[in-house]
Parts: sequence; structure tokens; C-alpha cells
Amino acid sequence: MQSALIASPLNYTGGKFKLLPQILPFFPKRINTFIDLFCGGCNVGLNVESTKTIYNDTNSQLVNLCRFFKNIDGREAIRGIYDIISKYELSIVSKYGYAFYNCDSSKGLGEYNKSRFLKLRQDFNATKPTAADYYLLFYVMIVYAFNNQIRFNSNGDFNLPVGKRDFNAKMEQKLLNFIDKLQKQNNEFLCLDFRNFDIKSLQKDDFVYVDPPYLITCATYNENGGWTKQDEKDLLAFLDELDRAKIKFALSNVLTDKGKTNGILNSWLKNRHYNIHHLNYKYSNSNYQIKNRISLSDEVLVVNY
Repeated sequence: MQSALIASPLNYTGGKFKLLPQILPFFPKRINTFIDLFCGGCNVGLNVESTKTIYNDTNSQLVNLCRFFKNIDGREAIRGIYDIISKYELSIVSKYGYAFYNCDSSKGLGEYNKSRFLKLRQDFNATKPTAADYYLLFYVMIVYAFNNQIRFNSNGDFNLPVGKRDFNAKMEQKLLNFIDKLQKQNNEFLCLDFRNFDIKSLQKDDFVYVDPPYLITCATYNENGGWTKQDEKDLLAFLDELDRAKIKFALSNVLTDKGKTNGILNSWLKNRHYNIHHLNYKYSNSNYQIKNRISLSDEVLVVNY
């Protein structure tokens, strides 16, 4: 029986936490090594039962942040976070309330935190990754940034503006649960382009979960040609290679979104024996008119078993 699901403390674009109840039942019952090939915030790998879990992502800052949390005491991390919040005089509404900051819940805390956040961002961008507080600064940056997202510019500087939220008890508990699971789990973090992942190292009961950037959706990770048509084609060829090697895989993707169609994915699926499971995410409880169905997203899980 599946235990309570663990939510990542990282609100990474495309996170699959809300889809886990639909995705996990389709996974193999017995998994030796689980490979989360585009792990992002690690929501899937955290909740899969396997002998070993390999988290992989091309975002080195994200991977190194997870490695940091794997090797720090949870309570020590929380103390460090509150120290940084205090140092930069950032808001803690759960302790003082909105009125203390001359803000209200409808507008959020951006106006109060903006100058303080920019100072934090400036200091973080001037800090070397080898500094003891680098990754705690990074995490606080994420918490107080727009939509709790992660984005670096071409110079390697964190460049998101301030957000409306701040650190609270729910975030604190998420982080503690995350750290606890990473430390109890037999896992490894890699930072590889999927094309460089060694398929030959996989065995019969290993399982690869693939949640790439979606070609036809707009997201932070897909700006400036971050995920191209060639990447999509190469990934689908990689999945075929897994299939030929008799390695089970599951692919998350969308066939249609807001009137757009992923022609590359559709054409590929028409010539394969793979099974397609259509997922019901954002729209299951929505009262929408039939004429608006064209705007909906057809999210799927494709498996080769």
C-alpha cells in the first residue's frame, strides 16, 4: 500500500506531485533501480519504491542543491534559513501577520520584500558555490522569488524578481520531509544530458521515468529554445533504444495543449506498440463549456509494457 506522498519543497516547473495518484499505479510493481531522468524537484523519485533511485537533471544548480540537502541535518538547515531571513529582514507572515508589513494577503508581500530580496539576490550572485551558506541562500532565494521558481541568466546569475510569498510552516515541513527521505533512500544524483546516459548499465528490473520539457508548452525551462524539435526526436529515439534493450520506461508528455499539437510525438506513437494512458489533471473538477475543450491539455503517460 502506498504510504503518504511526499511533496518536494521545490516548486519546479512541470512538477508531477498532483499527478502522482494517477501515474504511480501504472508503474511496475517491482523496481530495482528507478531512474528519474528529468528529475526536476524530485517529486516522482521521492515516492517510488525501489532498491535504488537515480535522480538526473541537466540543471546543475538544482542537482547540487539536492545533493546539499542530502548531506545536511534538517534542523540545522531550518535554523540557517531563519538566520538568512532575519539577516535580510524578509517577511515571516506566519509569525507577525500581514499588517506588520503593511501588506494584505490579496496583494502578497512583494512590495515589502522587493528591496530586501534584491539585496539577497545581489549577495547570492556574488557568492561562490563553495561558500558554506551558498545553498541555503539559494533555497531562500527560491522561496522568496516569483512563483518559487529557479532561473539563471546566460551569465549564471539568478535573475527572477521577487514573489508574493514567504517561508511558512508548511514549507518548513516539506523541506524536513524531503531531507529525511533523501537521507533514508538509497539514491544518487547525476547531471547528464539524457543522450549521455549509459543504457548498457541498466538491467531487467530497472525502470526509467522520463518527464522532459514539453515541446508545445511555454515554461521557464523552454525559453530561448531550451527544448528543441531535435531534442524531442533524440529523446524518442532514446526511448526506442530502451525498448530494444527490454528496459521498461514511462514517458510523461502532452499530445495537445491550447490548440497546439505535438506532431513529432503523435507521428512516433502511430508507428509504435506502446500503450498510451490519458491523464486527467487540471480539468477534472472544472465547469467548462464544450466549446472550450480545444484549449485543454491532453496529458499522457506512454509506457512500453
